[in-house]
Amino acid sequence: MDLTIIKHAVEADDGIKRLSMAFVKKHAAPDRTRLSAELCTDITKELDKLGLVTLPKRLPRSENEFIFVIKKESPLGHVVAVAGSLAALDEVGANPLPRIFENYPQAKAQLVS
Repeated sequence: MDLTIIKHAVEADDGIKRLSMAFVKKHAAPDRTRLSAELCTDITKELDKLGLVTLPKRLPRSENEFIFVIKKESPLGHVVAVAGSLAALDEVGANPLPRIFENYPQAKAQLVS
């Protein structure tokens, strides 16, 4: 699995890139016919090793869907990390801002893995 082309694309676009899952699959596993949950998990781990995070955090299995790939060590990457931590706390009922996701219902779905 060689995702360095994705890393370079993200770097060229100032730390964020919108990509189709078809493009991601093409570079992650060109021999695979479809995206499985296991392959999506492997892709997420490989991107993490390259210093990248995705939105949504849980990759979609449809090749027609799009994701954002973000450089972890960027201002936006840090915001995603903080928001993800807040979403994780909300999942276990320990959110210090308990009503925050009522105002942003789509955000939590993107941040929870």
